[in-house]
Amino acid sequence: MRTPVTVLGPLKQYFRKVRQATNQIVMNCADIDIITASYAPEGDEEIHATGFNYQNEDEKVTLSFPSTLQTGTGTLKIDFVGELNDKMKGFYRSKYTTPSGEVRYAAVTQFEATDARRAFPCWDEPAIKATFDVSLVVPKDRVALSNMNVIDRKPYPDDENLVEVKFARTPVMSTYLVAFVVGEYDFVETRSKDGVCVRVYTPVGKAEQGKFALEVAAKTLPFYKDYFNVPYPLPKIDLIAIADFAAGAMENWGLVTYRETALLIDQKNSCSSSRQWVALVVGHELAHQWFGNLVTMEWWTHLWLNEGFASWIEYLCVDHCFPEYDIWTQFVSADYTRAQELDGLDNSHPIEVSVGHPSEVDEIFDAISYSKGASVIRMLHDYIGDMDFKKGMNMYLTKFQQKNAATEDLWESLENASGKPIAAVMNTWTKQMGFPLIYVESEQVEDDRVLKLSQRKFCASGPYVGEDCPQWMVPITVSTSEDPSHAKAKILMDKPEMSVLLKNVNPDQWVKLNLGTVGFYRTQYSSAMLESLLPGIRDLSLPPVDRLGLQNDLFSLARAGMISTVEVLKVMEAFVNEPNYTVWSDLSCNLGILSTLLSHTDFYEEIQEFVKDVFSPIGERLGWDPKPGEGHLDALLRGLVLGKLGKAGHKATLEEARRRFKDHVEGKQILSADLRSPVYLTVLKHGDSTTLDIMLKLHKQADMQEEKNRIERVLGATLSPELIQKVLTFALSEEVRPQDTVSVIGGVAGGSKHGRKAAWKFIKDNWEELYNRYQGGFLISRLIKLSVEGFAIDKMAGEVKVFFESHPAPSAERTIQQCCENILLNAAWLKRDAESIHQYLLQRKASPPAV
Repeated sequence: MRTPVTVLGPLKQYFRKVRQATNQIVMNCADIDIITASYAPEGDEEIHATGFNYQNEDEKVTLSFPSTLQTGTGTLKIDFVGELNDKMKGFYRSKYTTPSGEVRYAAVTQFEATDARRAFPCWDEPAIKATFDVSLVVPKDRVALSNMNVIDRKPYPDDENLVEVKFARTPVMSTYLVAFVVGEYDFVETRSKDGVCVRVYTPVGKAEQGKFALEVAAKTLPFYKDYFNVPYPLPKIDLIAIADFAAGAMENWGLVTYRETALLIDQKNSCSSSRQWVALVVGHELAHQWFGNLVTMEWWTHLWLNEGFASWIEYLCVDHCFPEYDIWTQFVSADYTRAQELDGLDNSHPIEVSVGHPSEVDEIFDAISYSKGASVIRMLHDYIGDMDFKKGMNMYLTKFQQKNAATEDLWESLENASGKPIAAVMNTWTKQMGFPLIYVESEQVEDDRVLKLSQRKFCASGPYVGEDCPQWMVPITVSTSEDPSHAKAKILMDKPEMSVLLKNVNPDQWVKLNLGTVGFYRTQYSSAMLESLLPGIRDLSLPPVDRLGLQNDLFSLARAGMISTVEVLKVMEAFVNEPNYTVWSDLSCNLGILSTLLSHTDFYEEIQEFVKDVFSPIGERLGWDPKPGEGHLDALLRGLVLGKLGKAGHKATLEEARRRFKDHVEGKQILSADLRSPVYLTVLKHGDSTTLDIMLKLHKQADMQEEKNRIERVLGATLSPELIQKVLTFALSEEVRPQDTVSVIGGVAGGSKHGRKAAWKFIKDNWEELYNRYQGGFLISRLIKLSVEGFAIDKMAGEVKVFFESHPAPSAERTIQQCCENILLNAAWLKRDAESIHQYLLQRKASPPAV
C-alpha cells in the first residue's frame, strides 16, 4: 500500500573532494524522486544538475551536470521527495494505538542492510563513512530522536504547529547506522557509572516497563568498556520500543530500536524467558556500539564478524549481569546446535560469503552468520584464553576505530596477542562450509589410554562420500571420569587422523571428547566408549552441557542414518533423573522433531506415550506451583515440562490446565506469566471452537505485546480444519502486527499434520500479499522455513521447488533449497527407521522399562 509522500530535504552532502574531474555523480537512491540537485565547488559558482537517470534495478541514480566538476572540495545539495512506506524498512510508518484507543502513526527508520537510500540519496555502503548533521521538522507535540543529543529546538517559521529539532554532529559512521524516530513516547532514564545518559523510550503510559532494560543497559555499558578497554564514544544512548518492527532490534549508533517484546518487561505479566530475551538482546545491540559501529565491516561479506561476535558476547554480558541464568549452557541449545543443524546440509554456506546485490545481503542474516559465527568465536576464545582474547580485541578496536575492517584484521590482532596460529586455524572454519565429525575409538595400553581420532565432514545425509574431504584445524579437549569438568588433554587436530596418549587412565574410567561442548564438531564414539559414558548421564557425573552435547550428537547421527534412532530413544530414557533446564530443552526439541516426523505415520500416538513417559517423572517432581528457594531456571523448566506433557495429552496435566485456564478467564486466579504458554497450548490443542474464541478474546484484550505474541504463537495448536482456517485468516488480519503474522502461520504449520498442509496452501493462495508485505526481507525466509520444512514426502520437495520457480523470492533462495533438502532428508529418515521405531515403542508398551 502506498502512503502519503513526505518531503525530505534539502539535504547537503559534504564532499572532501572530487577526486577526478567528471560531469556525473552516481549515488544510491530507491523510491525517491529528486526535484533539484546542484554542486558548488568551494568558493565558486553553483552548477545545477540537468539530468537524473534512475537505475531502479541497482537502486542508483546518476546526476548529470552541464559542465565538468573539477577536482577539489565542494558541496552537493539535493531537494527530493520520498515516501513514508509500510515496508518496515527505510523511513517507514509504524502503527500504534493511544491509551484512549485512537490509531496513530510514528515515523521510524530501519536502514540495515541497504535501506538508508530509501530515506535520502547517499553512498550506501558500510565502508563509505561520513559524519551526519541531522535536523528534523516535526509536530511540536511529538518526540524526535536521532543518533546524537539535541542541540537546538526552535519553532518552524512556516507553521506554528511544527518545530525544527537539530542534533549534534555524529562521529564518522556508516549510513546503515543512521536513525531517526518521530512519535509519542514516555521514557525512563539513568546514568551509567561512566556518566553516559541512558534512556529507554516506551509507548505512552508504559514507562514502568522500560525499567528492566534500563537496568541491564546501565550495567552493560561499563562491562563492555572494561572488557574492550575502550570507552563508549557518544554522550547518550537511547533504547526505544517500536510497534511495527521486522527484526528483533537494530543497533543504530546511540539510538537502538527494538520490537516491543525485546525491550518491555512488566513485573507481573512478563515471563522469565522474556526477561532473559530482553537481557540478551540489549547485550547484543550494545556490543555493536563498539563492534560494528565504532569498527565496521569492510563489506557485507564480513557481516558475520558483526553478528557472530555480538551473538557470542551477549552471553558473556548476561552471564556477568545474571549468573543465575546458567546462560552458557543455554547457548549450546539455542545457538550451537541450531547452527550445526543448518551447517550439515549440502545447501549451507561458508561463514564468509561473497555478496553482490542488496537482495543477497538479506539472505545471509541467518543461523550461519549469527549462531555458527558465535559458536566459532566461543571456540576461539576458549582456544586463546580470556586474557589474550581481551588484549587482542583492544588492539583491534583501537587500530580500526572509526574505520572499516575485514575478518583477517581481527585474526591478525588476536594472533599478535596470543602468539597462536589464529588465521590458519580460523580460515578452516570461516572460508569453507560445514564442520567435522570426529570418530574416536580407544585402547587400554597398561595404565594408559590411547585414543585414535579421525575427522570427516559431517553430512546430514550420511557418511561423507566425496573425493577430497575438507579438513579442519580442530581444537580438541579430552576429559575423563576422574575429573569430568577439567581437560585431561588439549590438542590441535590439524590432520585427518591422529593418536592421543592419555597417561594414567584406569580401564574403568570413561573418556569424553569436547569438554563443555565448545568445539564446533560432532563426535561419534566406538560402541564400547559410548556404553561407558551412559551411566554418567544417569548418575549426573557428566556435567550438564556434556550430557546435552552427547544426546544431541547421537540424535544427529540417527537423523543422518549413521546409527539407529532406537539407540537414541534408549539413551533419552537415561535422562530420567535430569535436573537441568537446558538439557531438557534440547531433549524436548529433538523429541519434537521426531514427533513431527512420525505424524506422517499411523503410530503418532505411540511416540506421544513415549514423550509422556520421559517427561512425567520430572513433571511430578516439579508440580504446578513454585516452591520456596526456586529461581529463574526452575520457572523455565516448569513451563517447558508442563507444555510438553499437556501437548502430548497427559491426563492429569490436561485436567489441571483446564481448571486453571477457567479460573484465569473468569478472573478468579490469574495465571502466572510463566504458566500461560503451557496452559494456553494445552487447552487449545485439546479444545474446541469455544476455547479458540476465548483465546482470541484474550488476545484482543491484552494490553501487552508480549501477551499478544504468546497467544499468537500457540493458536496453531488447534486441531480441527475449520478452526485452523480461522487462525490462518486471523494471521493476516489487522489484529496481528505485520511482523507477527509469520509466527501465527508457522505455529499452524508446526501444530499438526493437517495444519502443515493448510499453512502451505494458505501461503500459496496469499503469496502476493505476503511477499509484498515483507518485500524480500528475512521474514519471508523465516515464513517459508517454518511452513514447509516439516514435510517428509519426496514429492513435497518437488512441489515447493516448482512453486518458487514460478513465484521467485530472491532473498529466500537459499532457504528454499535448504527446506527442500530437509524434506528429502525427513523422507529418507522415515523410510529407514519408521518400522524399527514402531517395533521398539510397541515392545516398550508390552514390557515398560524399569525406571
